[in-house]
Amino acid sequence: MIFKRVGEERPYPEHGYTQRQWAQIAPQQVRLDQLVTTKRWLDLEALLEEDSTFYGDLFAHVIAWRGDLYLEDGLHRTLRAALQQRQSVHARVLDLK
Repeated sequence: MIFKRVGEERPYPEHGYTQRQWAQIAPQQVRLDQLVTTKRWLDLEALLEEDSTFYGDLFAHVIAWRGDLYLEDGLHRTLRAALQQRQSVHARVLDLK
């Protein structure tokens, strides 16, 4: 199993963080098997592109909410990490209490 669970939505409240605010959160390692996805569908073309993070953050965005870690942004890069047989990724984790 790659992820803890595959979800379809964001169960946590809207946080309103901008890219600039995300950038202020220091990345940390997160195990793939602790993540719950918030997207069920994957764009295979985006997965296979080498520069798919060119305009975005290099790190995945994760929301800590009610004991779970939700992968808000970075599904393609975390799946690429899994295909490379890595068990964790660096992510920015926002703790919504």
